[in-house]
Amino acid sequence: MKYTRTLLAVVAVGAISSPALAQDAVDGTFTGPRVEILTGFDSTKAGSDIDDELNEDNDQSIEGVLYGGAIGYDVALGSFLVGAEAELTGSTADTEVDEGDFEGFGFGDVETGRDLYLGVRAGVLASPNLLVYAKGGYTNAKYDIRASDGTTEFTQDIDTDGYRLGAGVEYALSERTFAKLEYRYSNYSRAELDFPNDVPDSDRFDIDTDRHQVAVGVGYRF
Repeated sequence: MKYTRTLLAVVAVGAISSPALAQDAVDGTFTGPRVEILTGFDSTKAGSDIDDELNEDNDQSIEGVLYGGAIGYDVALGSFLVGAEAELTGSTADTEVDEGDFEGFGFGDVETGRDLYLGVRAGVLASPNLLVYAKGGYTNAKYDIRASDGTTEFTQDIDTDGYRLGAGVEYALSERTFAKLEYRYSNYSRAELDFPNDVPDSDRFDIDTDRHQVAVGVGYRF
């Protein structure tokens, strides 16, 4: 969380100091509906309640490449901008054995499934072509448990719920196109097991899982 607080503090300072640079109303460059594609770095790790803090070599994390897309809609409020967004992403991160150390981060042998995000963002123009923003919302991620009896492979979904906070910058390449760089922190605190073949899902249970992502994206505004 210390990284999240630092980034959000930077955004807050930018929001206070940059109104003199911003226009009274965003001229359309950063407003309206948008679509974007995303890629970047994705890391899921055990939260403080689960991580093996006694062994500094056991980081209990999995890393991979983030990929996916998002849609959103932004409106201007004077020199500020607010918007809503939805995102669907995946990741190549999965559990591995690192020099004999099994990195299960509390879930066992898993691979990362899809991640859904619904949230809002607010920002201010640092220059006519540069938007600085913070964001937050709800995230629902799946992790696929893998198991084998030596002959047959089994998979089982863990469906997790949590929140996401983030901050980033967006640069207008033209009136319609843009590029962005963003950091996001997610915490998942509740989960259930999803069973196949119309079997009811398990009761919800507590978890403590952290997720750190650095995403880059390009998009188009309509």
